[in-house]
Amino acid sequence: MSAEIVAELVRVERVYEMGEVLVHALDGVDLQIERGEYAAIMGRSGSGKSTLLNMMGCLDRPTAGTYRLTNRDVAELDDDELSSLRGRTLGFIFQAYNLIPHLTVLENIEVPMDYAGVGPRESRERAEALAERVGLGDRADHRPTQLSGGQQQRVAIARALANDPSLLLADEPTGNLDSSTGQEILDLLTHLNEAGTTMIVVTHDAKVAGQAHRTIHMLDGRVDRILVRP
Repeated sequence: MSAEIVAELVRVERVYEMGEVLVHALDGVDLQIERGEYAAIMGRSGSGKSTLLNMMGCLDRPTAGTYRLTNRDVAELDDDELSSLRGRTLGFIFQAYNLIPHLTVLENIEVPMDYAGVGPRESRERAEALAERVGLGDRADHRPTQLSGGQQQRVAIARALANDPSLLLADEPTGNLDSSTGQEILDLLTHLNEAGTTMIVVTHDAKVAGQAHRTIHMLDGRVDRILVRP
C-alpha cells in the first residue's frame, strides 16, 4: 500500500522581477512529503529554502509548475479558498513566536479556532487540552510577557496544532532559544511527530535537521541533495 502524499511539488518555479533582472528563487523543484514524515530543509541564505516554505505554506503561488496540498492544486483556488485551505490544513511555528501580547496562553491557542468557526466551548476545551499537551497547563492564564522564550514557543506550537493540521511548518523554531531550551523544543517536536504529526522544519542548524527523517538541501533554488537518516 503506497504512502499518502500530503504535499507535492512538481517542477515548481518561483520567479521574481527585480527591476530588469529575473530572480529564480525556485527553479524546477520536485518534492513529495508523506503523511507522518518529519523533514528538514537546509541551505545558505538565498538558496530558496524560505521561498520553498512560503510555497508549501500557501503564502505564495508558483510562477510555473504545480503544488498540491492534500491533493488540491493551489493554482485552482481563489484567495478565499486558499485562505480556508491554509487555515484547515496547515499549522505554522515561527522563530519569533508571533503571540498576541494581551491574550492569555489559552486565548492565543484559540485564535486559529476562532477563524475556523469553532464554537467557544469546544475551542476552550481543545485549548486546555493542547496547553496540557505542551506542558503549560499550569500557565494557561498567563500572558506572553510572563513566560520564558521556551514557554512562548510551546504556546506557539499548541496554537499551530489547534485545528489538527495535516502539515506543520516550522521556521527556525529554536533560533531564539538557548541550547538547552532549544533541545526541549526539538524533543517536543519529535514527540509530536511520533504521535503522527507531519512536519517540515526550515533550519540552518545541523543538530535541528538531525532530528528529521530526511534533510532536503537547497542550492540556487533547486533541491541539491536529500539525505535520509539511517
